[in-house]
Amino acid sequence: MPEGPEVRREAVSLSEILTGNIVEDVFFGLKHLEYYRERLVNQTVAKVDSRGKAILIFFSNNSVLYSHNQLYGKWFIRPLDSYPETNRSLRVLIQTKYHNALLYSASDIEVLDENSLFTHKYLSKLGPDIFEKNIKWQDIASRFSNDRFASRKLGSIFLDQKFVAGLGNYLRSEILFDSGLHPDITPKQLSKKQITLVSKSILNISHRSFETGGVTNKASLVKAIKKSGLSKKNYRFAVFSRKNQPCYRCSNPIQRIEFSGRRLYMCLSCQTK
Repeated sequence: MPEGPEVRREAVSLSEILTGNIVEDVFFGLKHLEYYRERLVNQTVAKVDSRGKAILIFFSNNSVLYSHNQLYGKWFIRPLDSYPETNRSLRVLIQTKYHNALLYSASDIEVLDENSLFTHKYLSKLGPDIFEKNIKWQDIASRFSNDRFASRKLGSIFLDQKFVAGLGNYLRSEILFDSGLHPDITPKQLSKKQITLVSKSILNISHRSFETGGVTNKASLVKAIKKSGLSKKNYRFAVFSRKNQPCYRCSNPIQRIEFSGRRLYMCLSCQTK
């Protein structure tokens, strides 16, 4: 499933070709959405945003197209009358004078008005978003003392969008490793120093992944790994998807475990309880 950085990049790309432009045509591949076509045609796109793992396209008449990629959804941007070569099912097409924005495979799609965003079943339950404009590490740190999360294991709450919106499975492994924390630890077991460290790590690694197209390692480490002749598969992550490969800190093999029904990668030497 795409995580916050990937969804944010899609939103930025969509914004570049949609914002400020008039919608000349709309197609919905889901029958129950066809009713909304006339509401969106001839409207100007006001902005495109992401919240958690959802994309929101705002229109000049206060309508909002909500979409959640789920496991397989993907937006494509193509020149007018151009379509990607794919076997996916087209769910939404937004056509402007020069471009097509096409959403394939997703099924969690709604047309809302701006006021209903506050009560939406998904959006209303989200925690602070890792890509909110003015978010600070202190905003993340305050979540650890919340009664809903203080006694839960870190490996669990890092997948809960109510804790921090936009985190996901690869970010979970990378943040825990970067912070030197075991997934079994609970927030109430952390020192103030550890909470500060992991809160900063959540923002730093998420934003680094957004800026680099999915690379979570620091630039200095990436440079060294590239210099040794290894590919992106080796330098993209510190631990995620690197089972049995040497840890970049201590050289011990990375372990894969199952945690909250998802694969989690860690270094047992660097991440002790």
